[in-house]
Amino acid sequence: MGIEIRGINKNFGDFVALEDITLSVPTGQLTALLGPSGGGKSTLLRIIAGLESSDSGTIEIEGVDTTNVPAQKRNVGFVFQHYAAFKHMTVEKNIAFGLEIRKRPKDEIKERVQELLKLVHLEQWSHRLPSQLSGGQRQRMALARALAIQPTVLLLDEPFGALDAKVRKELRDWLRRLHDEMHVTTVFVTHDQEEALEVSDSLVIINEGRIEQIGTPDDLYDRPASDFVLSFLGPVTMLGDRMIRPHDIEISPYEQAAIVSGKITRWTRVGFEIRLEVTPDDVLHPNPVHVVLTRTEATALGIHEGDQVWLRPQVGADQVTS
Repeated sequence: MGIEIRGINKNFGDFVALEDITLSVPTGQLTALLGPSGGGKSTLLRIIAGLESSDSGTIEIEGVDTTNVPAQKRNVGFVFQHYAAFKHMTVEKNIAFGLEIRKRPKDEIKERVQELLKLVHLEQWSHRLPSQLSGGQRQRMALARALAIQPTVLLLDEPFGALDAKVRKELRDWLRRLHDEMHVTTVFVTHDQEEALEVSDSLVIINEGRIEQIGTPDDLYDRPASDFVLSFLGPVTMLGDRMIRPHDIEISPYEQAAIVSGKITRWTRVGFEIRLEVTPDDVLHPNPVHVVLTRTEATALGIHEGDQVWLRPQVGADQVTS
């Protein structure tokens, strides 16, 4: 059953935050809400959690209508970007808090907390205060606290947004492994495309309060329903009058049937990638075309900055053009 969202609308004065949102999140699936800042992702998450009310529409969690149920009675685990830790409590006490206010037996609380400390790899830091932890450790503590009550659903609002790139990468790998182990129905808000593509089972693209497309990461990347989805899920460039991904362009130093010919006017190496700008000969399409190659591909082609080249879509690239 999971989460069933039907006809949700939300306005803040004259601003339309959400418009006719209808969405199914299957039980046990990790679903990412992805879109630009201000697009409505966090508002939808807060409505699912009961922290915000909708103007119309319904929310069901595991077959139960929770539209008018208070947040504390929805059995939802919520993790914020900035941890929201109890600063005066130890890691152990933070994790136990939700169980204690539910008046669970002490032995049950102790057993559950120890189980979660082990799960999030914080056993040796259990008696430390949140201020004595790294950002990644504090976020793992926040996840353990949310999971302690054995929530029906777990909601994550840009949980890694305040962390540096290396820690963020480590934590999203860990979150995916944790989800595969626990199979709790999870909704994850992010504006980081790579994060969403890497972690989620299903992607929901939200823009200006409306759903643009729903599907697996592969579906949306390979078969975008609109120019917005195509451009939001990775870099794009114009090849003639068509949008296409830079790595889906075939480049040749020899004259051939091509959509664009021109000179390489910029050559940038970023790790194993070579990023090129090709300025078209056609004055009607003067904007540079961006092309991405591996260093091995560029070396094999024998091309250099200033060379004349010919460009056309690679075989199969039509499926990702709009």
